[in-house]
Amino acid sequence: MVSLSVVQASNASIPTTLPSGLVAVFVGGTSGIGEYTLKEFARLSRQPRIYNVGRSQQASDRIAAECKKLNADVQYTFIQADVSLIRSVDAVCEQIRDKEKAINLLILSAGTLINGVKTKEGLHLSASLKHHSRARFILNLLPLLQAAPSIRRVISILSGTKEGSISLEDFQAWKAENVLKQRGHSSAIMTLLMLHFVQQAPTVSFIHDYPGFVKSGIARGTKGLLWGFMALSNLLGPFVQIPEKESGARHVFLATSERYKAKEGVEGAVPLGGGVGIARGNDGVEGSGVYSIDQVNESAVPAVEVLLEKLKEEGYIEKIWGIIEGDYERISKLPKE
Repeated sequence: MVSLSVVQASNASIPTTLPSGLVAVFVGGTSGIGEYTLKEFARLSRQPRIYNVGRSQQASDRIAAECKKLNADVQYTFIQADVSLIRSVDAVCEQIRDKEKAINLLILSAGTLINGVKTKEGLHLSASLKHHSRARFILNLLPLLQAAPSIRRVISILSGTKEGSISLEDFQAWKAENVLKQRGHSSAIMTLLMLHFVQQAPTVSFIHDYPGFVKSGIARGTKGLLWGFMALSNLLGPFVQIPEKESGARHVFLATSERYKAKEGVEGAVPLGGGVGIARGNDGVEGSGVYSIDQVNESAVPAVEVLLEKLKEEGYIEKIWGIIEGDYERISKLPKE
């Protein structure tokens, strides 16, 4: 594991080693891990420009005020949107492209544990937030990430290191009953999507991480055993959950440390320290640009690397992108409201 003290020491050097005016887009930063990361990034960065995309204006107003207390020079912009809808994602990205020529960070954390709900665009709500929406943000904003002169990173906060088998027949997991299998399915899809995008943008670093148990609102609307499990974990929070500040710090470390370098090019990230080296990518090669990372900032175990290599050899990168691209095409032909 990467010790918290190493993480904190690296983050402490952000004001002196990274340029001012870094641009960060947070999707799902109005609560939970996204919020904790956003506020820690705001505190440590010089004159950051932050876009926070979410549903709650009230939560955003609170976060904006807290950011100003942490850093008077922060520029904070809230974009209200339902990011489970692909057309909403496109509208958000258009707003960002109108204002920025480059962005440094795209941090994706929107999600839900609700199953069995269909969006207006005909997608499984859970699958849309885990895959379709995140991939659309990456697709739309990748040119701006490539244009950044320093840090260029995508972080998907989901279930990295938990990759498992993929069911193409039930791609959106409508029929999934086993929570662990569903997690493995979704995790592998997200990692393979990143492997798709790194082929187009090797100067961008792609990080898929598992945050561990952290207090968040992801269980809102759930019922039955899952609701009970999440309620119990919140009740036992001090004993089982990663503290909010630690979660924010570890995700800022992912976003800024040279440990998670892009496959090609120079990012100008925070230099390594504390005895840690370049992380192993999910192909087993150090610094290969796509990383599956656990709750203590370590790479996936070799068994996960073997599984991902098998999925790549069997053409799953192309297969999952074909399915998602087909859904985008179908949605583009839906009548406009």
